[in-house]
Order: sequence, then structure tokens, then C-alpha cells
Amino acid sequence: MLAKSTSSPDRPFRTLDTPHGPLVFGGRCLVMGVLNVTPDSFSDAGQCLDHAAAEARGVALAADGADVIDIGGESSRPGSQPVPAAVQIGRVVPVVRRLRQAGVSLPISIDTWLAQVAAAALDAGADLVNDITGVRADRAMPRLLAERGVPFVVMHMQGTPATMQNAPHYQDVVVEVGAFFDERAAALAAEGVDVGRMIVDPGVGFGKTLEHNLALLRAASSFGTGASGLGQRAPSRRPVLVGPSRKRFLGELLSEPDPAQRLGGTAAAVAYCALCGVGMVRVHDVKAMRQVTEVCHRLGGNGA
Repeated sequence: MLAKSTSSPDRPFRTLDTPHGPLVFGGRCLVMGVLNVTPDSFSDAGQCLDHAAAEARGVALAADGADVIDIGGESSRPGSQPVPAAVQIGRVVPVVRRLRQAGVSLPISIDTWLAQVAAAALDAGADLVNDITGVRADRAMPRLLAERGVPFVVMHMQGTPATMQNAPHYQDVVVEVGAFFDERAAALAAEGVDVGRMIVDPGVGFGKTLEHNLALLRAASSFGTGASGLGQRAPSRRPVLVGPSRKRFLGELLSEPDPAQRLGGTAAAVAYCALCGVGMVRVHDVKAMRQVTEVCHRLGGNGA
């Protein structure tokens, strides 16, 4: 039996409704399962490029306990190049449709920064948009989000996937990432986007060194509050998403070059996030990480 969610005054429930069920933040840390329909992702390249294989993977993620399935048709690994909208649509839209036809009824996220791809996926049955550029790269994306009113992820990234690991630099990575979310919220609100449906992601591994990533993980739950000035946090309680799964910084810490062999490191990072109040984690190994978040919830770590 799954643990019953509880909340506390400092970690209140926050619900984002979708056509395929609510995302409830404030209890157990939610689990977003990765479904890469790409030939060149850093960890699972080509495994689900075939639509039938992608459908099978999505069905398995749902069975393993995912709360959300995040489908992407463009790799964002360091050094990767953009993929045209038509190619992304051809990769992801049939998979969204097949999963719905197969009876997968949990929320589906489309991992793209292109409004054209997001619109096609939403029309096919997706429920939220995960934009690694922080809704900055495509000028049509704010208009789409305003029109559709769907939940959306604003991720922080320094540079682009092609350049982001070329000597990333910050004066204070935590302060700068927090200020970025406040700036994006203000800018998107000015364009008519409902920022009450915004989820923030500090972008672990996206234009950061090992020490930057560790600092962001330590501070991750703090990004759930809007800032009205340094040291003055407003109780807006934005849900926080963190994606540590199998990433290079874990390989650096563990001297493990193979992403598939970083399960223990991923579990440690997910447990830390869950106990510290992060609302959702994005992972490849859903069954194992769902177990981690269940145990952390019973130990007292409520998502925020």
C-alpha cells in the first residue's frame, strides 16, 4: 500500500490539475520517468527510437510507479545540436498517442523548447511542457502556455546544450539561479502566462561544474519560494523539480564513467531531494527511485 500524503504548514499542498489527473505537491516526492525517443541521449541512446519500443517503455514506467512520463525527441546532453521541429514531432507525437491508446492515464510531459512540438504533443494527449531553456528560446512558447494554461517547467541552463559545459562560471550559483526563476516568473506573467502553474528546475548538469551542482542540490528546496530581495523570501511555494539521474557529476563523485552504473549515486541524490522538500525528481530508474521516495516520505520527507 502506498504511503498516505501529509502536509505541514511550511510544506503545504499545491495541486496542479491536468486532464489526466492532478499533480499534488506537499506529500511524497513525485517521480517523473524519462522516456527519450532519441538516437543520442547520454544514457539510453537509441533504446526507444522505435515507436513500439517507446510505447513499451512508457507502459513499463507507468507500471513501475511513475507519477509523470517525460517524453523528449531531442537530446540535451553536453555538445548536442538542435533537432528540427518536424523531426521531434515525428518521434514523440506517435508515442504520446500510442501510450494513450494503450491505457496509460497518468500525466505526460513533453520535453521540448519548441512551441510547435509542444502544441502537437498537447493535441495528441500530453499534459505539461518541460522547457530546458526556461521558456526563452522560442518566442512562441509563452503565447502557447498562456493559451493552453498547462503546467510547465522552467529550467535554468547557462548557455546551450552545445556550449553549456565550456567553462561555466557564476559569482554565486544559488543566488543567480534563484534570481533567474524570479525574473522568468515576472516576464512570463507580463505575457499573460499563469505562473501559478510554473514548476522550477535548477538544471543540475546544465552549464554547471561539480561544485555548482552540489550547491544547487543542497539549496534545491529553497527555489520553491519567490524572492522579493536577497534574504527576503515570499511564500509563493513553486513546485521544484530536480533531475540528478545518472548524470556526469555523479560519475565524477563516484569515479564511474558508465551512466548505467550510477544507480546508487542517483538514489542518494533522490533521497536527499525528497527529504529536503523537493517536489519531483526526474529519473530513468523509476521503480527503484519510487521506492526511495516512498521510504523518505515515511521517514518524514514531504515534497514541497
